[in-house]
Amino acid sequence: MTRSRAGGGQKKIPTALNATYYAQRASAGLMITEATQVSSLSTAYPNTPGIFTSEQTTGWKLVTDAVHQQGGRIFLQLWHAGRVAHPLWHPEAATPVGPSAIAAQGQTFTPQGMQPYVTPRALEIAEIIEIVHQFRQGAENALLAGFDGVEIHGAFGYIIDQFLQDNANQRTDRHGGSLENRTRFLLEVVEAVTQVWGAQRVGIKLSPSNTYNGMADSNPVETFSYAIEALNSFDLAYVHLMETSEADLRHGGHKIPTSLFRPIYKGTLIVNGGYTKETATAALAENNADLVSFGNLFVANPDLPDRFRFNAPLNQPDSSTFYAAPCDDSTENCGFEKGYTDYSFFSQLEASSRAE
Repeated sequence: MTRSRAGGGQKKIPTALNATYYAQRASAGLMITEATQVSSLSTAYPNTPGIFTSEQTTGWKLVTDAVHQQGGRIFLQLWHAGRVAHPLWHPEAATPVGPSAIAAQGQTFTPQGMQPYVTPRALEIAEIIEIVHQFRQGAENALLAGFDGVEIHGAFGYIIDQFLQDNANQRTDRHGGSLENRTRFLLEVVEAVTQVWGAQRVGIKLSPSNTYNGMADSNPVETFSYAIEALNSFDLAYVHLMETSEADLRHGGHKIPTSLFRPIYKGTLIVNGGYTKETATAALAENNADLVSFGNLFVANPDLPDRFRFNAPLNQPDSSTFYAAPCDDSTENCGFEKGYTDYSFFSQLEASSRAE
């Protein structure tokens, strides 16, 4: 869940405040961090953290130490925005890159307000190899930072999704055209990252019905069935699939339930997308998934497992504070706490009384 609260301005360094945020939520069975950049040329949003410098790696060590002190487990989510990045966030206003010179649809937030997405520069083969290396380096830095594993962000119209879906990938070389070719980049990244961590400490997130950032595919069921089947050869920690959202349907997407892929993937399957305690319990009971992840509910309820356990009332997420405004204050006096670390906890006293 992107929260736009990394410190150091353009240095994108996690801070003690970020450590507090994750430590508050350490009762989760597993936490997966916000999307974390593997390159200085993949910035899509303000104050998003990176994992490509030693300073960023040290900042993330604050987070992992705080989580482990609370008995939690945490994976870092490795991310490259590809064509969704914007030059105004980049050093020397560098043009974003993607599989093809096709711009994402719509507008994005920049230091100069809302701006249309720019047309990316189509990657050369040597540059694709370099981005695979950046994912590998990010995985190595995550290991140094003390994480328990990593999740590769292959969803929501970012660079891996751009290679997979044919409205963004119109290449005619070995990374475009056929299903095998469009899946190649995904598998190259997975191969590189598992060489660092071992497959059982690596997961991947995919969004088969996603229309976010103008994504579409001529046959998404076929495309994602092929990709998910190919992932069986790695014996990963898990595949993390997003359900169809109302926004997907509004933007012309098709409802593709994650249960469709359950027979295809032979390993651990995590699902996400608007689940409640009741619908998550039903999904598990029906064997549609092995695990269910929560985003918005965990933002607003740092002690969500306890609230589920005791059927306690839930805090409601305040969407106006999901993201923070850009801030380059070196003292980190940016008001980042609001809607971040100030949600209330379910009283332990009340929990004890309910247990009795």
